Formats: sequence, structure tokens, C-alpha cells
Amino acid sequence: MRIEIIGAESLGVRGLCCFVETKNRNILIDPGIALGYMRHNLLPHPIQIAVGEKAQKRIIAAWSKSTDIVLSHFHGDHVPLSDANPFQLNISRLIGLNPDVRIWARDVSHCSPIEEKRATSLAAILHIGLISAEGKKDGPMTFSGPVPHGETNNTLETVMMTRIEEDEVFVHAPDIQLLNDDTVSQIIYWKPDIVLAGGPPIYLSRLSKDQIKKAWHNALRLCQAIDRVILDHHLMRSREGLEWLKQLSIKTGKPVMCAADFMRKPRLLLEADRKRLYEKMPVPDKWHEDYARGKAFTDDYHNSRLNAGIFL
Repeated sequence: MRIEIIGAESLGVRGLCCFVETKNRNILIDPGIALGYMRHNLLPHPIQIAVGEKAQKRIIAAWSKSTDIVLSHFHGDHVPLSDANPFQLNISRLIGLNPDVRIWARDVSHCSPIEEKRATSLAAILHIGLISAEGKKDGPMTFSGPVPHGETNNTLETVMMTRIEEDEVFVHAPDIQLLNDDTVSQIIYWKPDIVLAGGPPIYLSRLSKDQIKKAWHNALRLCQAIDRVILDHHLMRSREGLEWLKQLSIKTGKPVMCAADFMRKPRLLLEADRKRLYEKMPVPDKWHEDYARGKAFTDDYHNSRLNAGIFL
């Protein structure tokens, strides 16, 4: 089994996209990205947009050679969109690409109205039917039933986890935020060798002390039971997330990783450092408007030393 994490916050974009190659399957999970449209009252810095462009190209390349695509839920940082903003993956770029691919997704009856609309739009534009996957098994893939998106009790705010087994077991657990005990117990029950999970959004003031305490407790449970744990997504939207990884590693005696660590790439917490990016490299007036109209480009930013995380 070969695992490539394509998009995550520690790799410079919002998302939890990965590509898993087994003997007979190429499985692309959550092929979408976002950049956090506004943060600190600032649009994404062109450095972020340049990194996002590269991630989108990798997703498109993986889509073209996939046998299976898994959509854990229909939030804009996890799926291509028909109404994508200039910094997200637009479905139009995938039309006619790999028309025979199987797309496994959450049951539409468990989706919010916005998610249902996105699912219907994606299927119609690509002319590919979505396979209801919750609770099913196909080849090396096993799908969970709906689990909470965080701690919510709203039955429409759920996600689907994926277990892939070949020579080892890999579990993709997006947006769980480690806030639901039963969800973490399900992951442990699956006995994975590697877990890629979305950690808690500790950058949000609405997260209570009790919720942070619960997430920490569940992170410890996960890391004590599983040798290779990768925590990313919401957790890496602030630099405090790096301290979490450090303290978890100390507490458990195991190296707890973010996606960049797993991929052996520099940590690019670009959203967390958006203000610093603007300070280090000011953005010309109306650059974003021009970019949206196809009149401004990221060429000058792709090779910037900032991309290597020199000062981040």
C-alpha cells in the first residue's frame, strides 16, 4: 500500500485529500481543497493560492488514474464544486476525465440541503452516479456509517470514515475533530496501522475548555492504541496545533505527525501565518480581483523562498 497525502493544512491548503494505491485499486479520498476565504480579514495570500494551484493539479492527476473516489462529505474543502470560488477546485476541470471511475459517497438522506445540492450537481455534471457507501464493504475498502462532524448531535452534520486494508490497514477519519468518544472507539476497533484524522479546531474561540479537554483525551486514546497517527486539518489552522503534536508525542512516547511530517515535506501552516505573509510580501491592490478575472497570476510566487517555509 502506498499513501500520498495531497492536501492538508500543514501542506498549505484546507482539506484532507489523499491517494491510496493498493495492488488492484487506486483510491482517491476527498478530492477538494479550500484556502479559508477570509482569515484576519484578509483573502488568501498569493503564496497560498500558488500552493493551492499545485494541489489542484495533483488532485486532477490522481483523479485521472483512480479506480475509486471516496467523498466523506460534501463540504467545499473536500469535494470539487460547481460554484467554486477562485481558490477551490471547480468540477468543470474534471468533465470527461475518467468517466468509468466509481464514486463512493455518503447516503444523500444523511446530507444537509446544501450537501445534497452539491452531490446532485456533481453527479449531473460528471454524468457519474454516486454509490451510497455508508456501512458497506468493497474489495479493500470498508466504510463507516455516519459519524458526527465534531461533537454535533445534528444527524445531518455527519461524515463517513474509510478503512483500507492490504498489507497494512489505513483509516481516513476526516473532520471528526476527536470530539466524539464513539467515533474514536470505532477507529481503534478497526485496528489500523496508520490513521489520518482531522483534529479539533482549537483556533476557534467557540470551542469550550471541556471540548478541548475531551479532544485531548481522545487524541491520547488514539495515539496510545495506534503506532502511526497523523493529525491535521482543523488542528493545523493555528500554530498551537504544532504544540499539540509535540505534547502528544512526549506523553505517549510515539512520534505524532501532521501530514507534512508524514510526507517528509516542510510544514507550511500558511493559513495560520497569513498575516505574516502579508507583512513579509505585501499584495498589490486589486490583485485578487484581477486573479479571479484571469488577469493576475501566481508565477512570481510559485518559486518564492516562502514556499519552502524558510521563515514560517
